[in-house]
Amino acid sequence: MDVSLANFVQQMLANPILAITVLLTLGVIFVNGWTDAPNAIATCVTTRCMRVRSAIIMAAVFNFLGVLIMTHINASVASTISNMVDFGGNTQDALVALCAALFSIVVYSVGASVFGIPTSESHSLIAGLTGAAFAIHGNMSAVNAGEWVKVLYGLVLSLALGFAVGWLVCKAVSLLCAGLDRRRTNVFFKYAQIVGAAAMSFMHGAQDGQKFIGVLFLGMAFCNGMPSVEGIVIPVWLMILCSTVMGIGTSVGGEKIIKSVGIDMVKLEKYQGFSADAASATCLLVMTLTGIPVSTTHVKTSAIMGVGAVKRLSAINFGVVKDMVLTWVFTFPGCGLISFCMAKLFMVLF
Repeated sequence: MDVSLANFVQQMLANPILAITVLLTLGVIFVNGWTDAPNAIATCVTTRCMRVRSAIIMAAVFNFLGVLIMTHINASVASTISNMVDFGGNTQDALVALCAALFSIVVYSVGASVFGIPTSESHSLIAGLTGAAFAIHGNMSAVNAGEWVKVLYGLVLSLALGFAVGWLVCKAVSLLCAGLDRRRTNVFFKYAQIVGAAAMSFMHGAQDGQKFIGVLFLGMAFCNGMPSVEGIVIPVWLMILCSTVMGIGTSVGGEKIIKSVGIDMVKLEKYQGFSADAASATCLLVMTLTGIPVSTTHVKTSAIMGVGAVKRLSAINFGVVKDMVLTWVFTFPGCGLISFCMAKLFMVLF
C-alpha cells in the first residue's frame, strides 16, 4: 500500500467518504487536545507551580512530542485500535461504517453535554468502532476478542492501578521528606512538578494521539482496498499531522477543566501534585507500551484520588468516581448504539 502524503491527498480528493472520515478524525483529535490535555497540567497550575498560559503552551509542545516520538518507538496502542474489530472484506462498506463511527462520537458527545452525562473521547471511539463493525456483521464475529479484551483491562487498570500507584508514590515521598524543611522541599517540588506535568502531557499525546492515528490509518487501508493495516508501517507524516492538530487543540486552553480536576476533587500541595503526575505518567507509559488503550483522564483522576487517600479518605470528592462510572455505563451502549444505527443509515445512503 502506498502510504505517501501525495497519494493520501489524491485519495481524499477522489473519495468524499475518506475526506469526511479524515476531517471528523482531525476534529475529534482537536477536541481531545482541547478538553483532555488540560488534565495533564491541572495539578501543576492549581498548586501554583506554573501560570495557566505557560502550562498550556508546555502541554501543547509535549502533547506534540508524545504523539510523534512514542508512535515512532512503539505503536501498539494504534495497532490495538486498528485491529480490535473486523469491518469485513467489503472495504467500501468498511470505510462508510468507519465514517459513521466517527460521526457517532460527535453526535454522542453533543447529546451527552446537553444532558450533563460525563464523556470520554477514548471510550466513545472504542464504542463507535465496535457499533459500526456490528452493523456490518450483525454478530460477535465483528469483535477481535484478543484485542478488545485490552479495553476491559484498561477500564480496570485506569482506576485501580492509577489509585494504587498514586497512593504508593505519595506515601513514599511523605516518608522520605518527613524530616526535611518544608520550605526547601516546596522549592524542589515546584520544579519537580513541572517536570511531572511535562511527562504527563507527553504520555497523554502518546496514548490519545495513537488511538486516532490508528483510525486514520485504517481509513487509508480501506480506501486502498485492504481490510486491515497488519504489517504496514505508520508513515511519519501521519504522526506529524495528528500531533500538530492535538498540539493546536491543547493551545486553545481549558481553564475550567484545570479547576475541576486540580481543585474541586482534592486540595493538593506541591509534593502531592508531583506524586499524582509521576504516578499517572508511569501508569500511562506501562499501558502504552503494552498496547492497552485507556482514558488518560481516568488515570489522572484516580491517581489524584490515591494521593488524597494518603492523608484521609474524606479528602476525596467521590462524586468524581461516580462520574467515571457513569461514563462507562452510558458511553459504551449509548455511543455504540448510535454508531450501529448511523452505520446502517450511511451504508444505505452511500
